[in-house]
Amino acid sequence: MNMISVRGLSKRFGYRWALKNVSLEVKRGEIVALLGPNGAGKSTLLRILATLSKPTAGECEIAGFSLPQHAIEARVRIGFLAHQPLLYEDLNTEQNLAFYARLYRLNRPASRIDELLELFDLDSRRNEPVRTFSRGMQQRLALARVFLHKPRVLLLDEPHSGLDRATAAIVDHELKRLAKKGTTVLFATHDHQRAQHLARKVSVLSDGELVASTAHRASVSGLYRRALGARAGD
Repeated sequence: MNMISVRGLSKRFGYRWALKNVSLEVKRGEIVALLGPNGAGKSTLLRILATLSKPTAGECEIAGFSLPQHAIEARVRIGFLAHQPLLYEDLNTEQNLAFYARLYRLNRPASRIDELLELFDLDSRRNEPVRTFSRGMQQRLALARVFLHKPRVLLLDEPHSGLDRATAAIVDHELKRLAKKGTTVLFATHDHQRAQHLARKVSVLSDGELVASTAHRASVSGLYRRALGARAGD
């Protein structure tokens, strides 16, 4: 079953096309990486799938719900990590997660919050305001926020940004564990090695177009160079 379906998706900002006729499918339980240089359209694609932006043309579905027509139904099934952590800096760690738990109408969220604070090594900082946190600590809390409601689809924009090696390994382990249980993961990254290690499939975007895709364990760096090299020669 396809949990993410994108067909002929295009997005224009003024005279600039951020996405041009992109088609992509991600099955239930798959982990797929999006590679591409800055400005390639990775973040725009994730924002459209997260229901935060509307496409100019094309069709997309999340968990069987068409966007943007059924955005409300899709949102409860999505966990979205943007470049910004989307945290409230004047609230402490626990209060941030409790706030989002209320938004998602979680029943008895305390145990789930405790579980995530332990996973991301934030339990000792649960009463500290987020404004005092480093970039890496904010990223860890943002990931806890994303995982909080156990979404069926994870849309992650540079999820390893700012993380130390040990925490990045924890994130990889958790994503693989969730995928085995049926969670679908689409993540954007500049890290070719991590894409090859973590993803079942890799897709390359360039200038808003999907220029390469592979489900094989071939060299991701080689695929990336060939795709962009061919693109430059057009």
